[in-house]
Amino acid sequence: MTTPFVLVLYYSRSGATRAMAQQIARGVELGGLEARVRTVPAVSTNTEASEPDIPESGDIYCTLDDLKVCSGLALGSPTRFGNMAAPLKYFIDGTSDQWLSGNLIDKPASVFTSTGSLHGGQETTLLSMMLPLLHHGMVIAGIPYSEPTLMSTKSGGTPYGASHAAGAHSDAVLSQDETSLCLAQGKRLAHLARCLEATQ
Repeated sequence: MTTPFVLVLYYSRSGATRAMAQQIARGVELGGLEARVRTVPAVSTNTEASEPDIPESGDIYCTLDDLKVCSGLALGSPTRFGNMAAPLKYFIDGTSDQWLSGNLIDKPASVFTSTGSLHGGQETTLLSMMLPLLHHGMVIAGIPYSEPTLMSTKSGGTPYGASHAAGAHSDAVLSQDETSLCLAQGKRLAHLARCLEATQ
């Protein structure tokens, strides 16, 4: 039997979404579970192109086994026209075996995103990332308004999940509010994963 862990899976070409993933993972660990941070390779219109099995730097690539045995999932992506980025969608589209076997049913999941501008499609991206997770039978965990930062944030943060306004050049660092909400999301995911596992 594997040690319970929350998979923090993201795609990012800039550091913004990765920084969020790291803070959510920190929240998971503050919540009492191990966090495993994973990414996905870029996709190419050239079907001859491929990425190495292990990236040259940064987090390692997620495998379908990581997804199969996780106790919970945090899924993150920068927004692309109000939706998740193609590399993450490509990875999720390849999870039919997990859907057929029901590996993800009743596991908690949450979503997070970063955008170039404050109103750059954060909520639509978060909502669209939830759709495949619902098809997998996962239990969606947002951020409740018991987190006071949701009412006071002047940057990112939604009840649908943590978010970040990265700026036009993707160079804005996480604000204190955004960091706080990432940590809260990670802690809640860990709490729910422990509660749901205890009932099985």
